Amino acid sequence: MPSKHPAPNKAANPIVSSAHLVSPDSAEMSEFEFGLIVAGNAFHRWIVHCMSAAGLKDLTPLDVLVLHHVTHRARDKRLADICFIMNIEDTHLVNYALKKLQGLGVVASQKNGKEVTYAATDEGRQFVQRYREIRESCLIDALKADDGLNRDIGELARLLRVLSGMYDQAARAAASL
Repeated sequence: MPSKHPAPNKAANPIVSSAHLVSPDSAEMSEFEFGLIVAGNAFHRWIVHCMSAAGLKDLTPLDVLVLHHVTHRARDKRLADICFIMNIEDTHLVNYALKKLQGLGVVASQKNGKEVTYAATDEGRQFVQRYREIRESCLIDALKADDGLNRDIGELARLLRVLSGMYDQAARAAASL
């Protein structure tokens, strides 16, 4: 059965940010990494501008992502859980974002025994709801114009999860050298 994806053109020069890292065994990985850099930066710019349009200005990409995660499923979250789910090792970065969001009144903390948990406030949920509305009109509506792209996003998300596991394993291997 033929593949639904055409074979990569080995003769073409891959588009990479670090030509010195291109491997003859996988120029595609170098090309993917460059795409990931560009897409990651575009995504970060997008979420900051979307949240700013929603009325919450001067946030970093991490601040926006932490607010979204704290709002997720309307459950209180511990710092360690937020870091684990977001795959962030530097807990102080997330802690700093939480403090900033608390200062803005969009996240509240609560002590449960020895643990501190965080949840979005009503105001925080309102900003996230406005973000969602802006996301629908600016991003999701654009996806509707290209059914093929929209269908591929689920597969792309699966591949990104697989690759994140491979990068994590490679990081552990490199740390042991």
